[in-house]
Amino acid sequence: MQSGVSIVMDTSHSPLLLAVEKDGKLFTARRSGIKQEKLLFPVLNGLLAKANANLQDVSRVFIIRGPGRFTGIRIALTFASMLQMLGDCEVKGATLFEVIYRQVQACRAYTLWQQNHPSGVAAVVLHAFREEYFLQIFDEKKSAPMWLSREELLNTLAAYPYPLFVAGTDKEFAPLTHLLDGKYTLAPYDVCHVQAKTLARLAQEKKWTKSALEPLYLKPARFELEGVK
Repeated sequence: MQSGVSIVMDTSHSPLLLAVEKDGKLFTARRSGIKQEKLLFPVLNGLLAKANANLQDVSRVFIIRGPGRFTGIRIALTFASMLQMLGDCEVKGATLFEVIYRQVQACRAYTLWQQNHPSGVAAVVLHAFREEYFLQIFDEKKSAPMWLSREELLNTLAAYPYPLFVAGTDKEFAPLTHLLDGKYTLAPYDVCHVQAKTLARLAQEKKWTKSALEPLYLKPARFELEGVK
């Protein structure tokens, strides 16, 4: 780990995930609730106190830039922008898809699966709202993230020409078992949701500075949808 204090966070959905890293030690908290703007600073202040640090010590912040709740994504972007403007703070960010895919790549089950399916690729499926889902397939085409209905999701996966190793979660962060009905190899559940230690590792990599403050909403806010004919 590099020197300095890092903050890593995921405000894209509930529960809120926050962690402070200092001198190789990671102090982590998860808090349920959709009003994350009220949770953020009390939780963060508690973590900074545990790390014997304050906001002035922070040299790096890593955020999840989507997809997820419109307001939740904006909270992370606003917080990171504030630290960047007020001090010499480096901002980095990744999508939920990219973080979970990184966890999949580090997973032994995926390595073993690839040995038996050399043409296979990983896909990340995340529940969005009601019967809607987010999907990204990590193949050589660099397929773009998608926002799909349940039926569209199942059809897209079924039409994909190569074997799929699927990570992600269904409604209420349940496993994808029921949704996908045993048709695909599923990642172990512990790699299917964001882990603070993964964000802390990514915060050390230079590549995540590009587009760090560009949100990935996929699903527009309600007021935006009202203008769609």
